[in-house]
Amino acid sequence: MRGIILSGGSGTRLRPLTKITSKQLLPIYNRPMIYYPLDTLIKAGIKEILIIVAPERAGDYLNLLGSGKEFGVKFTYEIQDKPEGLAQAFIIGENFIDNENVTMILGDNIFEDNFSEEIKNFKSGAKIFAKHVPDPERFGVVSFDDSHKALKIVEKPQEYLSNYAVTGLYVYDSRVIEIVKNMKPSPRGELEITDVNNIYLEKGELEVAMVNGEWLDAGTFDSLLRAQNFAKEKLDGKMIV
Repeated sequence: MRGIILSGGSGTRLRPLTKITSKQLLPIYNRPMIYYPLDTLIKAGIKEILIIVAPERAGDYLNLLGSGKEFGVKFTYEIQDKPEGLAQAFIIGENFIDNENVTMILGDNIFEDNFSEEIKNFKSGAKIFAKHVPDPERFGVVSFDDSHKALKIVEKPQEYLSNYAVTGLYVYDSRVIEIVKNMKPSPRGELEITDVNNIYLEKGELEVAMVNGEWLDAGTFDSLLRAQNFAKEKLDGKMIV
């Protein structure tokens, strides 16, 4: 299993905080934000991790994280010149992934749950993680039938679909590379991760697991504040990085 942390983008929603640094390098209580998704991957036993960053911030990440030796892993770095969708990460990381399964986590996603067994036991297809939220219209949303089998996934639906948001943690087999290569950009010009998930769903190869603990997408001022308090109260002392 290989790991990817997607930490590109310019963090415009958090200006002026991100005027001189990357969103994922902002402090969350006593650690840089990126340490939290990194912790999720390392706890799952992933030893080779690709960190995808914006070109103007590459040196900052290298100075902070180095080779990965400090954390008992190996880091590889790639540049995302222009953010063109989350799924672009699998094209950028094609050589890194090779023929291995891959877990991708977004650099601003913070989870309370430990997903080690879910990731270690993954064999093939795709696995995503959903969380019941009060504001599903902000996310990709998955609907289920009466037996809790996933029916469809819609990106930021205009009409109510369900309260289950797809979180920023994704596990795929190596076929994801060719799937993304054959996709067309959405009307907003991006390679959508929702389209990747729906392709696996149509093949009958998508599993949706539930997130039981807290999940924070720390990309707004309000969620950043919640993440600070949550990290202090719930995660301090539970981190391995």
